[in-house]
Amino acid sequence: MSIAENRKAHYNYLIEERFEAGIVLSGWEVKAIRAGQVQLTDGYVVIKDGELYLIGCRINALRTASTHVRPEADRTKKLLMHKDQIRRLIGKVEQKGYTLVPLNLHYKGGLVKAEIALAKGKQMHDKRETEKKRDWEREKGRLMRHKVSSGTKG
Repeated sequence: MSIAENRKAHYNYLIEERFEAGIVLSGWEVKAIRAGQVQLTDGYVVIKDGELYLIGCRINALRTASTHVRPEADRTKKLLMHKDQIRRLIGKVEQKGYTLVPLNLHYKGGLVKAEIALAKGKQMHDKRETEKKRDWEREKGRLMRHKVSSGTKG
């Protein structure tokens, strides 16, 4: 079950490989995520000291958050993966043009997981090509609907 998606990721990047990672969260963050108060649009993943961190994922605190906790919406969150997977990702990210982006947050067995992707940034002409394909698919759907509806009338 998907919680939040980063739709800009598919537009801005060519997705090479997908990985699933656990997230270290505080109690108030879990409650806010369950209430849908999360945004992944500006998020990205960095590798620091052989560990993965999710930066820019905004989790807005609920109004009913505890008084003794100071919620920080843009807190850096640690991602959990196997060491061999992280080493492999480090090797790929060091290559020219590769980066790690979060694609979505979802539940798995009652836990919140993040799907991250090894991606390569798109050039402007690639983005235009993506828009052309999307527009053509939309137009094709309109034509098919019009053809089917006009065929049933006559």
